[in-house]
Amino acid sequence: MQQRPLGRTGLSIAPLVFGGNVFGWTADEKTSFDLLDRFVDAGLNAVDTADVYSAWAPGNSGGESETIIGRWMKARGSRNRIVVITKVGSPMGEGKKGLSARYIAEAVEASLKRLQTDAIDLYLSHWPDPDTPHEESLGAYDKLKQAGKIRAVGCSNLDAMQLKASLDAAKAKGLPRYDVLQPEYNLYDREKFEGPLADLCVGEEIGVITYFSLAKGFLSGKYRSEADLGQSPRGERGVRPYLNDRGFRVLKVLDEVAAAHGAKQAEAALAWLMAKKAVTAPIASATRLDQMDSLIRAVSLKLSDAEVKALDEAGA
Repeated sequence: MQQRPLGRTGLSIAPLVFGGNVFGWTADEKTSFDLLDRFVDAGLNAVDTADVYSAWAPGNSGGESETIIGRWMKARGSRNRIVVITKVGSPMGEGKKGLSARYIAEAVEASLKRLQTDAIDLYLSHWPDPDTPHEESLGAYDKLKQAGKIRAVGCSNLDAMQLKASLDAAKAKGLPRYDVLQPEYNLYDREKFEGPLADLCVGEEIGVITYFSLAKGFLSGKYRSEADLGQSPRGERGVRPYLNDRGFRVLKVLDEVAAAHGAKQAEAALAWLMAKKAVTAPIASATRLDQMDSLIRAVSLKLSDAEVKALDEAGA
């Protein structure tokens, strides 16, 4: 599997990242193990999670996804085959959250314990924290890097101004910078990333791994009407906003491109992301082995320039 450099981190990843938000939620531990086995056997190597995953599921409190990944790595002896990506900053019980130096130092220890590893490959600030200066958070990451507890630092959900401010703070204080961004980006949701933020990432050689790469499942093509929304836990809550003229226009062109390659709509939507200059790899999840096989096929699907342009125009 050909890998891509992940910004300036020194890490290299395959062109698709497995989203671990499903572990302990819509995928139980056995299913998660099976999915991870299939993923690495195909030559893919990066798994994205967060300390808060999957706190939203009934009976969960957060940490379930990291725990499952840790158990899998220990059971399979596979730590050296995986680039582990996790995040800090979301609420984790008792109101604990944010990017203060004190909280980061506490949260990383909990993540390391759940993951059963000595070091996290890529540690991300999950959300902007307006109450904590960038230099405080970056200083905390600097200490963790020097201690060997994390290897690289990134962020999620920052806009262009926030990311630029963080880069300026890192340069001014001689601290590690955010070398990876995790934005929401897909064929439909494009306005937050395209433009100044994407340009900044390209200009600063910041790696980009996108979340909601399939627009919460809408770009799988299985949601065509309100009657389809009950097909999954995400349907009613997440997909309804996409059922409009623009969404149906995107699906029409996606159907055509996928059919031309004998591929599924989700595979074509991921291939579009992989073709983008600013994107290192999209993140996508699976809860069944046939879905994982589809994600794996997407890596080898190459769209023509004309197909990329047609999809660009459909979602504009």
